[in-house]
Amino acid sequence: MRPTLRQMQYLVAVAETGTISEAALRTNVSQPSLSAQLKDMENYLGTTLLERSRTGATLTPFGKAFVSRARIILNQVQALQVLAKDVEGSLAGIVRLGTLPTVGPYLLPQAARALHTAYPDLKLEVREERTIDLHSDLQSGVLDLIISTPEDHPGTTSMPLVMENIYICVAPDDPLANSRDSLPLSDLKGRELMTLGYGHKFAVVVQSLAAQAGAITRNAYEGTSLDAIRQMAYMGVGIGVFPSLYAISEAKRDPDLIVRPIDHPLAQRQISLIWRSTSPLEEKFRTIGQHFAKTAAEIMG
Repeated sequence: MRPTLRQMQYLVAVAETGTISEAALRTNVSQPSLSAQLKDMENYLGTTLLERSRTGATLTPFGKAFVSRARIILNQVQALQVLAKDVEGSLAGIVRLGTLPTVGPYLLPQAARALHTAYPDLKLEVREERTIDLHSDLQSGVLDLIISTPEDHPGTTSMPLVMENIYICVAPDDPLANSRDSLPLSDLKGRELMTLGYGHKFAVVVQSLAAQAGAITRNAYEGTSLDAIRQMAYMGVGIGVFPSLYAISEAKRDPDLIVRPIDHPLAQRQISLIWRSTSPLEEKFRTIGQHFAKTAAEIMG
């Protein structure tokens, strides 16, 4: 029997969990049944998909190639299911969304509530990833949509959500705390800037600003989260640098927090909703994007 969609789902689950037992739990089937289905698929294909051991299961080179194709097929089938559930312009089904960690936590909670109210049968499955991982997972079909910077995802289709400004955060006794107005980039000359660590695209933005301003970015002060950087900035360790969705959200929550936008063309970035150009769900994705853009405007306002 030719490989079925269910068998492909089993193999993808093994690839993602690393074990037959975890894959069986994820797909809600018994372990012996899953193993038998995978063995039947291998017999039909005439080759081995998995190297099995007591500690887990590893894909063979052919298995890796097969999983890559299987994800695309399963993604297209899921897209057809979403289309089939579309009734009179409503949205339904599961949409797998990836987001930058510098955007998702500050945009999605409010946006997801608005989406759920408008489309109660739509379910967003959200995961935060670095830019490079977002691109890989979008192309492989692990994700349907991503929220990221469009220039980092060639060959895709995108919809602008918000143009973010770059803000600084300083301690209350810092000379830059005497104003809440826009800050000339030259005022950062010689200062130490703190940002996210290696692997985050936002760090590249901050490094470009530092080079232009004659400022310094030190690896010893790189935080693992925007919250950690904000706390260090408040203690006077250095100047925290943040995208506007985070800075404005935190300033609204804490009126004593001192944040200032940087006045320079480099101190901004475009955030967009991005999907594969081959996806049949572009109309649906644009509807989702309209809700995201509206929420972003409300936060920025």
